[in-house]
Amino acid sequence: MYTRLNKGDRMGDYLYIKNGVPVKVSGQIVFNPSGHQFGRINGSKVYGPNGRYVGTVVGDRLVYRSTDSAGVGSSFAPSVSSATSRVYEE
Repeated sequence: MYTRLNKGDRMGDYLYIKNGVPVKVSGQIVFNPSGHQFGRINGSKVYGPNGRYVGTVVGDRLVYRSTDSAGVGSSFAPSVSSATSRVYEE
């Protein structure tokens, strides 16, 4: 479902947002490139700390779908992870 950097990579799995920017996924938690949690996966949808819709997981991408944006999840207290050190090209 998500893209792994390399086989055996311990840094975890990644989804890609607009312009190919990688965001780290650890279990059901999604971290931005700075290492701050901005979402939690619930099924194929990702919800922010305030419970608002952030995006839908489609393959290895996190995309915003206006048709899914009416959904609301439960709120949560965000956590922090190490920053993403993955290099990407535009």
